[in-house]
Amino acid sequence: MDIIGDFALIGTHIQGHILAARPGHAANVAFAKKIKEVIKRDRNRLPKYDLNAEPVCDINRITAMLPHRFPFLLVDKVIHLDQERVVGVKNVTMNEWFFEGHFPNNPVMPGVLLIEAMAQTGGILVLNTVPDPENYWTYFMKINDTRFKQKVIPGDTVVFDLSLVTPIRRGICHMRGQAIVAGKVVMESEMMAQIVKKS
Repeated sequence: MDIIGDFALIGTHIQGHILAARPGHAANVAFAKKIKEVIKRDRNRLPKYDLNAEPVCDINRITAMLPHRFPFLLVDKVIHLDQERVVGVKNVTMNEWFFEGHFPNNPVMPGVLLIEAMAQTGGILVLNTVPDPENYWTYFMKINDTRFKQKVIPGDTVVFDLSLVTPIRRGICHMRGQAIVAGKVVMESEMMAQIVKKS
């Protein structure tokens, strides 16, 4: 029980087996700090994205998969898609409808819309698992550990990079993602989405 309590200091879930012989608080805490440093270093290591490469999903394929439409479709293209990870892109322009009121003379993309854009990108990941995605609705179920680190403004290109936390089961997708602008993480979140067959 001491190990579990000391490892709670890491501040995130870890997946693994711990074998210990005569553990003590000092050694447990020192080990927990090392694990925390490794997790922080790995989270800060961002992959390189080629935004000029031909998209895996263009806007036509995205609209065939997602039910969202203007002004609420917030993903412009997908540049990577496999069974465990998706990378979507949103080009933010001054013509966005929300900048008129958020905020005059200081345009900032609302955080809730960054979350929505990330959820839509994750929706593409889960819809990619069915042969007929146009026959499903995507519903946002849960959000955890969301942090906003920097504002998003007109002219920014936001890259949403999401990976599965657990395998997709019964249409439920548990994922963790980051929103990245110019090599910096502007937002991160853990979320869950579900697809439901249209009746």
